[in-house]
Amino acid sequence: MPPRAMPRPAEPDAVLVSQDVLSRLKGDILDGHYAPGARLRFADLQRAYGAGIGTLREALSHLLPEGLVELDANRGFRVAAISAEDLRDVSALHTEFEQRAILESVRHGDDAWEAGVVLAFHRLAKIERLSREERKQRSSEWLAAHRDFHRALVAACPSRWLLRLRAQMYDHMERYRLVCQRHRPIGPSKRAEHEAIHDAALARKAELAAELLGAHLNETTETVLRHAPQFMPPP
Repeated sequence: MPPRAMPRPAEPDAVLVSQDVLSRLKGDILDGHYAPGARLRFADLQRAYGAGIGTLREALSHLLPEGLVELDANRGFRVAAISAEDLRDVSALHTEFEQRAILESVRHGDDAWEAGVVLAFHRLAKIERLSREERKQRSSEWLAAHRDFHRALVAACPSRWLLRLRAQMYDHMERYRLVCQRHRPIGPSKRAEHEAIHDAALARKAELAAELLGAHLNETTETVLRHAPQFMPPP
């Protein structure tokens, strides 16, 4: 019997297209472009992303274990639903993982980690010093800078599993915050809170940094819950 031919690896361009579609689709789900619970029809997705069904199915399959999409028996994929109960659960885990990660990061961080935190905070603070209207116009830049700052704070954490779980919970909290943001005016700048966390981390006050970070995250959750009736279904 002749040896079975090995499958050919995906072409580089195909891999790039698949990753691009996954990144764009995930971003659109996180920022509420697709409403929670909405069906994700392949025909609509093909028009939106210019990709084939195979590429789209692969992207959706990646988002399934992340909890961002759900498989509806015999009806395909839909955006994961949201609720106040789920928000509280996500928030509790998110806060726990962030605090554990920053404790370890502050304790293990070196000079390169410090430089990363300083640079990330500088980029974030430049936007947060702007007026409310200017921040609104540059909201996409703030989102990227905010994510980079929180990621820089925990970058020296030696546990890859903790960082992976922390990143997943960050995405879910980001989804709640962004969906809520569509239904409320832009809030006040968080610069003072971010600066306090930044200062505690660089002073190697790990417990204080974790405490400040926890309060910062809990305030965000309470803000979302205050606006919950506007976008989350009743229990």
